Order: sequence, then structure tokens, then C-alpha cells
Amino acid sequence: MALLHASRTGAYVVWVNDALAQALGHAPQDLVGVDVLGDPRVRPSDPDAARAVSRGPSTHPVVLRRRDGADVRCVAHVSPVPPGLGVPGGTYVVAVQDLTAELTASAEHAALVAEQHRERQSLSLIARVSDLLMDVDEPHGLREIANLLESQVVDRAHFFLYDHGLWSADGLEAGHGGAVRHHGPSGRLLSRCPLDPVGQLLSGARDGLVELDLTAGHPEGTYSQWLSGRLAADGPDAGDRVLVQPVPGRRRTVGLLVVRPHGGGGRAALGPSERTVVELVARRVGLSIDNVRLYDREHRLAETLQRAMLPEQAEVDGLDVWTYYSPNADDAQVGGDWYDVLQIDPETVSIVIGDVVGHDVEAAATMGQLRSVVRSYAFDITTPGPVLDRVDQLFGGMRIPRAASMVYSALRRDGAGGWVLQYARAGHLPLLLVRDGHAEQLRGTGGRLVGFGAGGRATDEVVLVPGDVVVFYTDGLVERRDRSLRDGLSVLEAVAAGITAQDAAGIGEDLLSRLADHPEDDVAVVVLRVPGVDDHLAGAVSPRRRRWALPSEPASIGRARHAVVRTCEAWEMPDAANAELIVSELVANAVLHGWGHVALQLYDTGDGLRIEVEDGNPTPPVTTDGHPGRVGGFGMQIVERLADWGWRHSRGGKVVWAKVRPGSLPSPSRRT
Repeated sequence: MALLHASRTGAYVVWVNDALAQALGHAPQDLVGVDVLGDPRVRPSDPDAARAVSRGPSTHPVVLRRRDGADVRCVAHVSPVPPGLGVPGGTYVVAVQDLTAELTASAEHAALVAEQHRERQSLSLIARVSDLLMDVDEPHGLREIANLLESQVVDRAHFFLYDHGLWSADGLEAGHGGAVRHHGPSGRLLSRCPLDPVGQLLSGARDGLVELDLTAGHPEGTYSQWLSGRLAADGPDAGDRVLVQPVPGRRRTVGLLVVRPHGGGGRAALGPSERTVVELVARRVGLSIDNVRLYDREHRLAETLQRAMLPEQAEVDGLDVWTYYSPNADDAQVGGDWYDVLQIDPETVSIVIGDVVGHDVEAAATMGQLRSVVRSYAFDITTPGPVLDRVDQLFGGMRIPRAASMVYSALRRDGAGGWVLQYARAGHLPLLLVRDGHAEQLRGTGGRLVGFGAGGRATDEVVLVPGDVVVFYTDGLVERRDRSLRDGLSVLEAVAAGITAQDAAGIGEDLLSRLADHPEDDVAVVVLRVPGVDDHLAGAVSPRRRRWALPSEPASIGRARHAVVRTCEAWEMPDAANAELIVSELVANAVLHGWGHVALQLYDTGDGLRIEVEDGNPTPPVTTDGHPGRVGGFGMQIVERLADWGWRHSRGGKVVWAKVRPGSLPSPSRRT
């Protein structure tokens, strides 16, 4: 409290209490006589209003300077002393309220609100990063996360991946966006080089955020030197200092997150909350990258093993054979169904189709064992019944828990242009014989499932004449939840009897299009057709698509050429020789430079023939001018001359396609 006396020359302090004197750090007598309107230690926010004090009470914000030089924000409540109290006129009572505590509490509250806002913003950002990590394997998945950091946390952000080298990455693909790999020194030396902090992060010898000076002279060949040069090349806005956060996987560092705080300044410019966000984002990204890589390695291993067990088909002279296999599971390449077409000798062909219960890895393993057992006996015993007897003995002794069914058949030439089909069934669905527009089930003697035979399995026989078609299939072709198996077999008979296609591939495609558009189980189909002496395929009505699965071996080139010629004849397409040459080059490239099985597909696009060849090598084809010092290297030049072509990535490698240009070359009879 204080008493003031106002006159024409000023407003003077008459008296102060001890509380006010102590708050300002002065003795009370030191303050008496001070002119509050002229002393620099008293600064009202509105001096004119303070001078024009009326007779009524008034309030004035004011700043008082303490003896130690500190400012104290206050509010002065001024009231005139009424006459008759024994004091001179113009005397005022002043109550001074110290606002320090209120302002401190207000500032603390504002800071708390701001911190809570930052935390909510950080949690929201982490949640959005988690959503983006659902598609981290997208081509620009990492770039989207970096953009999110740039929009809310830092000025710039960029990811670098590390796996046998370091490269700038917008996604998980190692070469995406013109990224350049840097291999640096060996991993053994990374942790021993204290002048390479980036290398120490990658080797795990150092953890946490590292400040990197882009203008410093880092040792030649180190990761720090490469990263500094890479970031400095982004331009003058990149800043002189960046922060490098390791992106940790489960057992090792999988990459780096490089950020530049707003305004530059290195580590000091990044607040605690921002550092927490950067670290959390790096950890989540690292775990996701590790999961993707682990899944990719396991998937590639499983796919390699599965592809090794996929069915194969021998090219049979004198028979038109088409095969098809599709697993029900999207993430598997093989299940429990299988087929084999084996050339036993020049006069004998063996066709096997079977089904192991289930379509998982165990079913695939059982299928592989059973398939090996059948193959081991097929080349020693030529009669189907005894083959199944031997299979029963061995299969039962192996104590395999999965049940399996099978049809084993042998075809022999009869010397008159036909074939004799012998077959034995072990609990499998009957074969289907189509002759002269009539379909008939070849049930034969039947029998128990594989491994449960009591010996003496019967062999049934039927003579095939030119034009006959025999369909081998598994239950995935006919069985549905909305109909019984018997009804499915009846539908198969009706569809097969009405097919007008005159080649095995066309018959098979027609069956699939009408019966197996959306299969509920694994599907395996073998279509066998006995061609006639004057076999003309023209005029057949069938789906304008053909597909074949070919083993990665040179013999597949000839089989592919034969397939495309027969397809062009069936579709009445000219320039079959051009298509034959194109498919020969594409399949040869797949066999020589790819791996895994080769998939050949043909499409009638309405204005030409489209050829697609898929293999397991993701490396794109290139047009070359030959290989110096050896034969070859002109294959894609030939394709380019005869067709429009291109390629695309597939789940298991790549697909090379070619659209044949009609009339590109003279007819075969005019060529030299």
C-alpha cells in the first residue's frame, strides 16, 4: 500500500507499507518523496491516464523496477481520500497488486497446453506413419513418410537403406528413382573408424542421433563422406548440418533417416518432442522394413522349393496334350494336386493325376513324396495296376498322415494310328472320354485311396481312335459348395460334350472358362487328344486364350513353337511363322537367362496375337547388337522387327509380351 499526494508538479509518495518496500527491495524511507509520474522506476502503461486521475477509483497497469534491476508487473488500484478525514486534498490511496504469480501460472498453463498440443500432434503423426507403413513396400512408401515429417516436424527428411551397400530410397526397391549404391569400406572396418560416424551407426557400434557436418572433410571412401556429398548435391538449401538417425531392424541397422531441423542449427534446433518423433518413426520404419525383407526371403525360399515340385509335361509325338495347374491359396505356388506326363519309351506314355487332401505346405510335401514314388515305379513297370500295388506298399510303409487319391494311366500305340489307354484308379474321380460329341465317364474298377490297397489292383483298358479326347482332372474343377459332386460331374459331361474346339489347349481353356472361373480348391487338368491323319483345326470355336507351364529346359523352346503354330491354326491367324519365331526367341531367353518354370500365354486381341512369357528373373530384357566372340544376342532385335513388345514386373519375376504385327515378313514359302 502507498499514499500519494498529487500537485501540479507531480504525484509524490507520502507513505508506503513494509510489504511494498520489501517487494521492491528498498527501505520505506527511500521511497518517500518519489514522483511516481516522473521517476524512471515507475512505468505506467498509459501515463496520460495516470495523470488525469479523477475523483473516483481507477486502475492502472504499471511496471515497477526493483532495486536489483528486475521488472515487476503490477496493477495499481488508485482511490482518492474523501474530505473530512484530516488529510490534505489531492491525497490518494494506492493498492499495488503484484502479478508475478498470476503471470507465471498463466505462462505455465500456456506451456502445458502447447506441450499437450505437440504431444497430440506427435501421436497423430505416428498414427499416420503407422497407416503408411501398411503399404511400406509401395514404390514411394518411404517418400510419403518423409513428406509427412517435413510437413509437421522438420524442414527436410530423407531415407537411406542399407543392405550390402547404402543408397537413397523412396521405397524398398534397391534401384528405384535412380538411387546409387555406395558400398563403403568393409563391415569389419566400420566400427573401427572413429572418423566415420555414419559407418559406426550402420555397423551398430554407435547408437542414437548423430550430427553430421556436410562441410567437414570426411575420410575418403567412408559412408560419412559419401552421405555428405550426396546431401550437399541437393543444393544450397540443404544446410550445413543434418541429423542422422539410425533405422534399426531386429538384429542390425537397416537404414538411416536424415533430417534437417527448421532453421538449421543441428542438434540444438531439434526439440525433445521432435527428437522423440524422429526416433519413433525410425524404429517403426525399421521394424516394417525388417518384416518385409524377412517375408520376402521366406517367400522366395518357399517359392523356390514349390516351383521345384510343380508338375512337368513331356512333349509327346503323336498326341496333343495340354496341362494346367492352379493352387487355391493366393500365397502358395503349389498345393496337394499334381499331374505328370512321362515319355516312358518311344511307344509308351504315362499320364498321372493325383490329389492329396489339403492345400498347405504339408500337402505339398506329401505330394512331392508320392510323386517321386510313382515316378520311381513308372519306368520299371508298364501296367497301371501293378504300379499302384507297389505304390501302396511303399506309401503305406512311409506312414504319411495325409490321404491321397490318384489315377495312373499308360498309353501305347496300336499301330493303326490309335492308342490303347490302360488305367487304374485309387479313389480318384473317373476320367472323362469325349468321342463324337458324347462324353462318358471311365469309372473302371475303381479302388481304395493310395496306401490302403490290399493288392491286386485292376487295370482297365479302352481303345482310343483319332478325334478322341480324354480329360484327367481333380475335384477342384467340378466341386462347389452349392452343388454335390455328382451334379458337378454331370455338368462336366454336359460342358465337355458341347465343346467345339479341336485342339487340346482350346478344349482345356473352354473347360476352365465354364467350370473353374472361381475355383474353391486346387485345380489340375490334363487334356489328351488323339489327332487324326487329316487333322484340320480351322473353324473351331473356343476361348481366345491359351496357356502352358513349361520347365526351364531347352526342350521347352520346341514345345512352345509347336503350341503357337497349332493355336494360330485353330484361330485361323495368318503369319504363324512370325509368331513361331517370336515365341521361340522369348522362351529361349526365359530358359537361358531366367529361372523357375516358364509360363507361356497366347491371346487373340481381335487385331492380332499377343504373346506373354513369364520367368522368375526380374531383370528386364534388353536389345543388343550381339555378343562379341560368340553366337547369339540378336533375339530381341528379331522380336522388335516382328512385333511391338514390352515387359512388366510380376509377383515371381517378369513378363515379356509381344504383339505380332500381321504381314511383317513374306510368307514362309517365299523366304530363302
